[in-house]
Amino acid sequence: MVDPRNKKLAKILVDYSVGVKKNEKVVINCTSPSGLPLAREVYKYLLINNAYPYFQLHDEFLSYFYFKHADKKQLTLKPEPALFIAKWADKFITIVAEQNPKELANIEPEKQILRSKTSKSVKDIILKKKWVLTYYPTSGMAYASGMSLYELENFYFGACLRDWNKEKKQMEKLKLFLDKSNKVEIIGYKTNLKFSIQTRKFAVCAGQYNMPDGEVFGAPLEKSVEGNVYFEFPSLFHGKEVRGVQLFFSKGKVIKYKARQNERFLGEILKTDPGAKRLGEWGIGTNRKITRYMQNTLFDEKIGGTIHLALGCAYKEEDGGGENDSAIHWDLIKDMRKKGSKILVDGKEIIKDGKILV
Repeated sequence: MVDPRNKKLAKILVDYSVGVKKNEKVVINCTSPSGLPLAREVYKYLLINNAYPYFQLHDEFLSYFYFKHADKKQLTLKPEPALFIAKWADKFITIVAEQNPKELANIEPEKQILRSKTSKSVKDIILKKKWVLTYYPTSGMAYASGMSLYELENFYFGACLRDWNKEKKQMEKLKLFLDKSNKVEIIGYKTNLKFSIQTRKFAVCAGQYNMPDGEVFGAPLEKSVEGNVYFEFPSLFHGKEVRGVQLFFSKGKVIKYKARQNERFLGEILKTDPGAKRLGEWGIGTNRKITRYMQNTLFDEKIGGTIHLALGCAYKEEDGGGENDSAIHWDLIKDMRKKGSKILVDGKEIIKDGKILV
């Protein structure tokens, strides 16, 4: 029996998130068979509404096997089929359904970084088009988040099946304020960070790129970042869990770093390319239906009362307005709900103890 919530979410992804029109070509990427309940509903809805769905099903085991055994020549082979599909399609819907978020934890980071650089040309094409990504509940995700699968499914659909037009209007107030602002100061546990956002335009994230969603983000001026920041939440990146990250910035660049766990890995990622040591994003989480750490960045960066800073690539033009370029984009999440935490923008307190005051 099909969970009716999958049909409702499929409709939101197609009609609202990417706004598919008649005769458009849409790629559905599903990372494992666990995501098929939603992928099937997306496919069926696209087809009956006169679009052209193209479905791709991947396999976590093969991803691990590839990185474990591929040599440098294979890792750097130009991804011509993926490039063709990226150019062919009008829109993209990606359903990530991980059974093991740490599947690639024991793969050398150098291999993953090399492949990221090789496939960046595909990513760049997709990012210029309409796309949306969601993480579908699996038993592995439920285990990682400390919930039963039943609890996770209720949590997931509760965070996704929202009136996104209403959410968007509320977030636009914060965006308009930030668009006219200049200096940002973030104060909190082991944190005193300053940067400029002058001339930068902010983006409202209300279910049109990520699902679930709920954030307002933009990009600091690349060379303006000064000070230090500590991230309370652990972060999974390329299958490795990094804890207790603290970054120290001077003239926009990471000059020193610490981590309680996997510090060496953090250092390797920072060496990816020159842009990996700079910030490409500053975001404010606004989804009050997401209240707990999930060990999943797509959810965690949306937690109401948190902020996130991303090392690496900035989203260009209207989507945050940054200029930093890199093969990576790594969101790190800070909990601003702790007492004494605050954000000042041009001297005005806009967040205090996790509450948005604008």
